[in-house]
Amino acid sequence: MAVMFQTAISLKRLRCCMIPVVTALAAVPAAAQDSDGLQCVPYARDVSGVRIYGDAHTWWGKAAGRYERGSIPQVGAVMAFKPHGAMRLGHVAAVSRIVDSRTVLVRHSNWSTINGRRGQIEDDVAVVDVSPANDWSEVRVWYTPIGGLGTTHYPLHGFIYNGRAPRQPQRPVFQTAAASSPRSKSPAPLTAHEPVRRDDPIGDLIGSLTN
Repeated sequence: MAVMFQTAISLKRLRCCMIPVVTALAAVPAAAQDSDGLQCVPYARDVSGVRIYGDAHTWWGKAAGRYERGSIPQVGAVMAFKPHGAMRLGHVAAVSRIVDSRTVLVRHSNWSTINGRRGQIEDDVAVVDVSPANDWSEVRVWYTPIGGLGTTHYPLHGFIYNGRAPRQPQRPVFQTAAASSPRSKSPAPLTAHEPVRRDDPIGDLIGSLTN
């Protein structure tokens, strides 16, 4: 009889302990509850406040008429990646800091493989614009396993703003005569084999934020 009484108490305690666990699981988006850990979509939605649902590659189209969009990075904006190569569903990340006209830091999930696992959150990691026109149509992204920027150039749709879009800067207009002058010389375009920085200021910056 004593054994049955103790068993009943144990079962009651177990049920009480399970309630908060079940509640916590129910609060996690279904898209995040898989073998790959936390997906990019629910994390970007949570940290940016941009309330769009569905695969990352659909966000740009779904934002039309609901959120302002553009090609200029802004803190809090969602960086929307186009599908590219094996990244068939696209990707979304939230801008956390503007470093310079070519560099931002982002918060995102399920990009790098960390400790052999995907679905990991990375905060304040670098994304560098490598487009020839500095229009953020092509970027390289920090990849933790190599401790630096990956070599792949990823195409972007642009940025989705949770608020007003930043003012579009005026691009310089070059005269045809000046361009044809033998004294004028355009800067050499970036290539996949040419590093964007000769040293590693991005790594130093991220290190200073995480130390």
